[in-house]
Amino acid sequence: MRERRKKRKIPHRNRSPYGWWIASVLLRFEFFDEDRTKLNRRCLAWKNTVLLKARTRDEAYRKAVAAGHQDAGGESWDADTGRRGTFRFEGLTLLLPVHEQLEDGAEILWTEYSGRTVRRIKSMVVPKGKLPVFNDED
Repeated sequence: MRERRKKRKIPHRNRSPYGWWIASVLLRFEFFDEDRTKLNRRCLAWKNTVLLKARTRDEAYRKAVAAGHQDAGGESWDADTGRRGTFRFEGLTLLLPVHEQLEDGAEILWTEYSGRTVRRIKSMVVPKGKLPVFNDED
């Protein structure tokens, strides 16, 4: 007797009612002359957060991975040492649905903090002048 595979319903938290998704793509720069067997070597990496339009989480995942691969592969060099290298796509660190219609002030990400003191929560606030977007130094 053949057993039917039950299609599971995707929970609301894992669906995007408006088709927008947030993904964080992890890229790393690797010099061509590095010893790739040493995983404890230091490197420079970027986590790029992108906004994607997709009907489903699987489509959003495919688009996020494609964006990561598109950003990878470019060659560059260290101006001080002359060493050449390339950008490597490591993978995704986050894929989340956006649950609100996008407009000015729409909530796109949230984090819950449970069991923290009021002092700790207040200490998380960053004054305007210390927000990275207001740091214009080179």
